[in-house]
Amino acid sequence: MLATLSGTQACPDIDRHRRLAVQLADMIPGAATVRVDLTDPQRRWPHPHATVKDEAGKTMALGRTTTTVAARWVFRTWPEADWTRPHIFHLADATLTHGESTTAGRGH
Repeated sequence: MLATLSGTQACPDIDRHRRLAVQLADMIPGAATVRVDLTDPQRRWPHPHATVKDEAGKTMALGRTTTTVAARWVFRTWPEADWTRPHIFHLADATLTHGESTTAGRGH
């Protein structure tokens, strides 16, 4: 990433987070949150997986390619996150939180 003369990054991380939120919203219309983890229910080994919910909290049915791509984009945007635990990316404010805090009632 390029840096300015002051030594700060030319493209702060918050801009990356917002761009990702916009890209995911374009790719998955109606999405509000993306829960990301390494436990694809169709695989026995760790594999990128995303569960997407709309504003009402209803799980959206998506294809495997879409869920894998969404998960990988989130992983790459936050490489420093502890990916041994699930996280939730909130598209409205482009924030990432730990998934355990909102697992009650989730439809996985």
